[in-house]
Amino acid sequence: MHPQRARLHNELHARPSIYFEDPAHLHHYAFLDEDGIAADILERIAEVAGKNPDIEAAQEILELGDQTLKWERHTEFFTLTLLVPRTERGEQWPSPPPLLADIAAKHSRALINASLILVEAEATWGGDAESYGFRDPAGSSLGDGGATVWSDFRLTAAGVNRLLLINRGLNAFRLGRMTRRLLEIETYRMMASLALPVAKEMSLELHAYELELGALSQRNTEDKETSYRPLLAAISALSARLEHSGARSRQRFSATEAYARIVLSRIEELREERLGDRPRLGTFVLRRFRPTVHYCAAINQRQQDLAESVARLNDLLRTRAQVEIEEQNSAILHSLNERTSSQLKIQKAVEGLSIIVISYYLFSLFKLGLQSLGALGVVIEPIVAAAVLGPLGLGIIGLLAWRIQRVKNH
Repeated sequence: MHPQRARLHNELHARPSIYFEDPAHLHHYAFLDEDGIAADILERIAEVAGKNPDIEAAQEILELGDQTLKWERHTEFFTLTLLVPRTERGEQWPSPPPLLADIAAKHSRALINASLILVEAEATWGGDAESYGFRDPAGSSLGDGGATVWSDFRLTAAGVNRLLLINRGLNAFRLGRMTRRLLEIETYRMMASLALPVAKEMSLELHAYELELGALSQRNTEDKETSYRPLLAAISALSARLEHSGARSRQRFSATEAYARIVLSRIEELREERLGDRPRLGTFVLRRFRPTVHYCAAINQRQQDLAESVARLNDLLRTRAQVEIEEQNSAILHSLNERTSSQLKIQKAVEGLSIIVISYYLFSLFKLGLQSLGALGVVIEPIVAAAVLGPLGLGIIGLLAWRIQRVKNH
């Protein structure tokens, strides 16, 4: 059996919902998992629950008296969902229980989402969303009429977003799944929106980079540079800054795209229907959420296009520099050819002079030899001497010329 078979198979049962009956409150908190926050929260939960949670697990559901706590570990964040049954005289929108309040206060800077869902039965709810403190709420009929949800998406003074869900026929299983979808929409929407400040900051940076790229392109087209090194160094520096900026934002924009897909999927799973003249909950969210996602995607694409433009300018400049180098090399080779031709001409002249000088010295030696023979009493007629020594001298000179030509050819 594959060592990962059981773990991979059990992914089918991962992240179950909390199944419950109305009326109840669902407190949901999401924290960015930075600097060991998840481990610290699990330690606090262990103190309250009286047992150590399974830190290797992705999630766990704990019973704390009449309350149910579920924690989940995600890639970038950590969530806590606490189910508190509601009494008939209980508050509509209570403060979080002490456990959640303590954790939220301690890790307030990492708190990315805080939501509270009030689940009411159709027979006992007030009949009007405004009576629950909402102003101009959005509402939808969910799950083929099985429930109704209302919210105005305005944060309380404590930073909590409130939703009212009226159960019109959902059992505990479907009610848990429906509330889970609503909470996931809020959490993943906030996680996706984390890229918005990065995108706004990058927009200013990219504008400056675009102006710099335009100036560098103008310098390249003017062709007034005595050397391409300064321009090439400037383009390389701009490319390096763009790469650093892309590396810093690429993961954030990719996460935004993934979270946005989850939000869209969860809204589709709600199977909404309009309630009177009120905007649907999903329509209200997407009308404001989609521009954020599109803006981040546009900034990401803008950064990629700018990086490609810088790379093309860099390639163009390098090509021009390479062409000029080749032209310079061609001119150098032409100059070397001319020098070689001149050297060959000089060499031929030197060879001719060498043969003349050798011939002069050779005939001088013959003359001295004949004069020496005359002094010894051996008289040789000039005609005979010329007939013998002339061909001999010419043969020797020809042999020397042949040897010089052979050495040169070699």
